[in-house]
Amino acid sequence: MLHTLLHDEPIYDFLDEIWFKLRSIEWLREGRMEHQLIQSHALIIVKNGLGRLTVDLHDYRLRQDAVHIALPGQTIGVTLGADEELELYVIKFDVSGDSASKKGGLLKGEVQVYPDNQMSMLCDLMLTYCRSEQPLERFRGQSTFQELLYGIMKNVRLRPESDSRTALDRTKAYIDSHYHENLNIEQLARMAEISPKYYVDLFKKTYGKSTIDYVTEVRVNSAKQFMVQSDARLRDIAHQVGYNDEFYFSRKFKQEVGVSPTAYMKNRRRKIVAYTTPIIGQLLALKMIPYAAPLHPKWTAYYHKMYRMDIPIHLSAYRFNEDWESNIEALIRADPDMVISSRDDLHLHEKEKLEKVAPVFFVPWKEKNWREQLQLTAQFVGASQEADAWLHKYDRKVKFAREQLNRELRDDTVLIMSIFKNRCNICPTRGMRDVLYHDLQLNCPNGFNPTAYNQLITAEELAAYDPDRILVNVCHEPESLSHWQSLQTSPLWRDLKAVRRNHAYVISSDPWREYSASASERMIDDVLRHLYGDRPN
Repeated sequence: MLHTLLHDEPIYDFLDEIWFKLRSIEWLREGRMEHQLIQSHALIIVKNGLGRLTVDLHDYRLRQDAVHIALPGQTIGVTLGADEELELYVIKFDVSGDSASKKGGLLKGEVQVYPDNQMSMLCDLMLTYCRSEQPLERFRGQSTFQELLYGIMKNVRLRPESDSRTALDRTKAYIDSHYHENLNIEQLARMAEISPKYYVDLFKKTYGKSTIDYVTEVRVNSAKQFMVQSDARLRDIAHQVGYNDEFYFSRKFKQEVGVSPTAYMKNRRRKIVAYTTPIIGQLLALKMIPYAAPLHPKWTAYYHKMYRMDIPIHLSAYRFNEDWESNIEALIRADPDMVISSRDDLHLHEKEKLEKVAPVFFVPWKEKNWREQLQLTAQFVGASQEADAWLHKYDRKVKFAREQLNRELRDDTVLIMSIFKNRCNICPTRGMRDVLYHDLQLNCPNGFNPTAYNQLITAEELAAYDPDRILVNVCHEPESLSHWQSLQTSPLWRDLKAVRRNHAYVISSDPWREYSASASERMIDDVLRHLYGDRPN
């Protein structure tokens, strides 16, 4: 049990009644961490550098004067800016006891602390103890974890001191809510209580873009929302987002988006709903951005990053479509023109409710491949020419990639596999099979049937195939990650030809588990990056 000496602080009142147990500690030297669903509490502590943490849909700036606690059932991921470097610890732990359900005080969100080198020292010790083969040393890791928690609580800044970076965050938040006003560097620097020159340099270093570029980005993104959700004139929209000159606004908009405001509004007139993730990939191939779509930093990472500001209605993308009722309610309020779904096996009640929202097109999922699905979707939305043009461009890209890979790989065999829970499957999805063995025509290992997919495989069977190169997709949840770590230390894995030659590559679920036109194109790019090194011809 963790006891605190700070009985006069009300946020610690419940600590006498709860227990903390360390599960694991991970040291990330390169900083980046793919989004994962966590089943325990997670404590994120920065050792060096800066980065961005995403917890569910919320972004935080990672730094040494703050720690972050995520809760079971949330998703977490870490990204870096172009010039950023980051070292951090991810500590997973359980909380139990009569008051554990309160989850108050220190047990969630961002906690600002006084920087203390002792925290990094304790994390290093925990890492050593937890990796020990001696039970007593691993037990010592538990006591070190308790000491770490005590140190964090002792150093909490209940009234955070003003510093330049905290002030910088305030000015960024001010831009987010006052973008329509006449903003200038001198005004923002005064708010941060630093010189204009230092403000400009610090903003660029912290957020990876200049203050002016960020203001433009916020204004353009807000303009997109107005364009989609209202029939306002271009001049009125320009004024709403802070531009007095509509022609200057048009130039800035085209620089940011690539098309004029008029063309953007014309393409967004219809409210088309991508009810399931693959439909986003199909519509984008047709040069259409959906009005509503499932978006989440983990389950639809690429679309969330690239299009979240272009898509006004964000449906829940939580796995297994568990939030379908709230999605239907959101669509009823949005009053869309049409709905497209890639699944024709929805729950009967869900399907009935969806069909009351707007005309629905259910793309045949099992009977048709993604090319055929794209053409059927194009017919429904009246964009058959766009589909033909996109497929023609895709085939040219495939031919070019195939020639590059043939020169690089020669006769090398390539196997793609996934790890989920404690199972390994080879060629787990249709998209993986179609791209690797049909489009790119890569060599598969002897005895492997490339027409099948999602076959369970044992470590012994994998050793028998012994491919020259392996692409591995690991589900980012605790049991799968644990099995992947165990597999990497096994003699059978380490003796594989691909592993010995450093030709085993970890690939992300996005795009490799999506079956759509856009995902297939991004798979081609990912194959070239891993197997060819994305080198010029």
